[in-house]
Amino acid sequence: MALADNTGCAKPSEDFPFPEIIELNVGGQVYITRHPTLVSVPGSLLWEMFTQKNVRSLARDSKGRFFVDRDGFLFRYILDYMRDQQLVLPDHFPERSRLQREAEYFMLPELVKMLAPKLSKQNSLGDDPCQSDPEELSPNADATRNLTSASAVLPSAVAGGPGGAVTAGVGAASTDVRRAGFITIGYRGSYTLGRDSQTDAKFRRVARIMVCGKTSLAKEVFGDTLNESRDPDRPPERYTSRYYLKFTFLEQAFDKLADAGFHMVACNSTGTCAFAHDQTDDRIWTSYTEYVFYRE
Repeated sequence: MALADNTGCAKPSEDFPFPEIIELNVGGQVYITRHPTLVSVPGSLLWEMFTQKNVRSLARDSKGRFFVDRDGFLFRYILDYMRDQQLVLPDHFPERSRLQREAEYFMLPELVKMLAPKLSKQNSLGDDPCQSDPEELSPNADATRNLTSASAVLPSAVAGGPGGAVTAGVGAASTDVRRAGFITIGYRGSYTLGRDSQTDAKFRRVARIMVCGKTSLAKEVFGDTLNESRDPDRPPERYTSRYYLKFTFLEQAFDKLADAGFHMVACNSTGTCAFAHDQTDDRIWTSYTEYVFYRE
């Protein structure tokens, strides 16, 4: 019995060395697309890769997929552009500059132009349907507004009288700059209890102190002791739950929060227990605790 010819999955040949359906591994992310999509922009890097005759010169992973050592998350937008030469980004897209760098690498000049920030004649953001959040493009906008309001307070203080009036105006201005908000710090701790509940008691062994809240507040309170490696380049007015502290002393974190005018408003904790060894009665307790701080 003759089998039906599956024309949808053309096999590679000497004249056409690539299959119709191509699997890509881009920075660990797997993408499956059609060969015409990858060669839709002549002169691009993907066009050069998948129009050559020598397929063996292209890097492959352990499963035979073509490998590209670039940002796997951002490649989805590169691939979307290759399909119809249009750019559609999510609202408040925070990776615009990085995507522009990826477009330059893949040699897509039209996409680079679409991602470039546009300015109007008044030196403001133009009408771009894919423009990022203006506050993200200008992270110091809120600080500028606070300084403007502070400068508005100072003249009134000077006009009111000499000496003490000016000092009061400066105090009011500094109060306006300090914004209200919440900061949550959390930690996972563990300790071991022996048979008599006293032997080898290791309380509150803290591996890492996490910080959640608005980026600008976290940086204001903890400064250089804040580790931002898990969430770099986060705009000041956005929130994060991926920061953690470079030290492991809870009291040190409490002191910094208190110095910044925060006070604790809530806390919660959960715990589990497990036996350390089958042949002993030693038990290991692990817990996760969060403290919520607020500044008016």
